[in-house]
Amino acid sequence: MRWNVRIPSGFTLAELLISLAILGVVATFTVPKVIQYQQNKQYNSASKEMAASIAAAYSQYKASNVVTASTKWSDLTPYLNYIAVDTATSIDRHVGQANITCSAVYTCLKLPSGGILLFETYSFGGTNSTNAIQFWFDPDGVYSGTTNGPGKSELFYLYFDGRLTSLGSILPNTTNSAFVTNPCPSCDPDWFSW
Repeated sequence: MRWNVRIPSGFTLAELLISLAILGVVATFTVPKVIQYQQNKQYNSASKEMAASIAAAYSQYKASNVVTASTKWSDLTPYLNYIAVDTATSIDRHVGQANITCSAVYTCLKLPSGGILLFETYSFGGTNSTNAIQFWFDPDGVYSGTTNGPGKSELFYLYFDGRLTSLGSILPNTTNSAFVTNPCPSCDPDWFSW
């Protein structure tokens, strides 16, 4: 006697529900990381582009002017591409710091990328290899109100000799016309790397 045994094809409802639950758990943990990775990559790219723009502006300034100890950031603005000057917006400062508000002392430039470049009225204060002027670049241009949030600014230093670096890798005893600063590697946001 032959038995006709039918082997069921397909999945049972229970198997499908278990598979969907597993996929849901995997998506819950991976999707936010993928989104954060893409945002970090975008911020890092925008910061490197801004650093290159600053370096180019400084080179252009040097080509037609004499750089002195009293040279300020405002001297470089004619060589930068920006949409408007802002003296009222707040942006996130670097890691470990709250916010900083654009004002007459802290001038902000709104950039085509949506970011904000903030610089102070301080000058180089000298012509040594450790004399520098600083600027903050907030890649999203949005004040999040957090001390260590994802949209923190990167603080850059432009040295008298043209070297450009972040707060995490500045020279010891970097000086401008107002203060002395030392390297702070933990002050660079997680998204930034050279």
